[in-house]
Amino acid sequence: MTKNLEVHSYKRCFSSAARDALVGVVAFVLIVGASCSWKPVETVSASPGATTSSSSGAAATPSSATATNGFGPTVPNTAPAPRQAPTGMVWIPGGEFSMGAADSPSEDEVGMQAARDSRPIHRVYVDGFFMDQTDVTNVEFAKYVKATGYLTIAERKPRQEDFPNAPRENLVAGSVVFSPPDHPVSLDNHFQWWSYVHGANWRHPTGPKSSIVGKDNYPVVQIAYEDAEAYARWAGKRLPTEAEWEFAARGGLAGKPYAWGDDFRRNGKWMANTHQSHFPNQDAGEDGYVGIAPVKSYSPNGYGLYDMAGNAWQWTADWYRPDYYQTLASAGGVARNPQGPTNPWDPDEPTERKKTHRGGSFLCTDQYCSRYVVGTRGKGEVGTGTNHLGFRCVEDATTLGNGVSASHR
Repeated sequence: MTKNLEVHSYKRCFSSAARDALVGVVAFVLIVGASCSWKPVETVSASPGATTSSSSGAAATPSSATATNGFGPTVPNTAPAPRQAPTGMVWIPGGEFSMGAADSPSEDEVGMQAARDSRPIHRVYVDGFFMDQTDVTNVEFAKYVKATGYLTIAERKPRQEDFPNAPRENLVAGSVVFSPPDHPVSLDNHFQWWSYVHGANWRHPTGPKSSIVGKDNYPVVQIAYEDAEAYARWAGKRLPTEAEWEFAARGGLAGKPYAWGDDFRRNGKWMANTHQSHFPNQDAGEDGYVGIAPVKSYSPNGYGLYDMAGNAWQWTADWYRPDYYQTLASAGGVARNPQGPTNPWDPDEPTERKKTHRGGSFLCTDQYCSRYVVGTRGKGEVGTGTNHLGFRCVEDATTLGNGVSASHR
């Protein structure tokens, strides 16, 4: 939850019961802004923080993007994994690839909007690393909480000093929840289907009457960036960069719109948990699930990773800027292990600090948000979680397992 009351109108949200339901939803604009906004992306002068190299130093093929859609080949490193993969993780070989979003298969406005901050396509090299096969699950996060006593941001009562103009009775812990209307609505105002719910947190993803009992293998959600980062440190891991995440999501493929290839439904089979029927008021569950699904409910990609599209958004370590790819492309050559820009900037909310999200969620649909397309980007204010936002971790090849994940996951 942001501390900037003036920017986010928390004063107004806290000032009356009628607006109290919007507390946090304004912050949620930051999370789904990339998924929901239909504003064109602005470009500004190159931002600092890009790390580039004129040569990858590892890939065996020249880094020219010769494909008609702007994509060159993916050239994975050929060296074997340096050690056995930690429990629940797989080796991602790293290498050189073209990063960015392909044209939407449907070439409609929604699809093209989803790609605007994912251009230009540019060449990137990443070192090899280990990655969690799945999003961190409820049972894994519960072990962390039991071991450390950690409280997520959504479980912490907002402090009066952070919100000096808020009535004390309104300072109640909670988080943002998808709350679909019971009838069709226009898609120009996402406040119609998001609510701030008192008591919503990772144990109670949609509010105090909800529960994760019996859902051990579901992705943990209602996770803010600070929460994800804290878990990763405890586990002896870290969050992936955007470049690492995309290289892994592509599974060795180049320029494909989906993590599994060209067709949204491969041979008629559902490949990801997304939204079917009329958004936002009806999810038909044609893919087998209404709402979030257990991990490993769909086929893995070429690297053995599950749910790299749909189900739950995933935090990455990079700050969000819509002009960052232009910065990398303008530098020329191949960006080597890019770490993201040194500072965040979003023209829609220029004072807020946002990290990038990847993968989309069970709410993504070609009617409104098609960010299950690999290469597309999301964004979120670092202090806000929702019931469709989780994370997964990575581990460096040289890490000696000084965390607890290998024995406790």
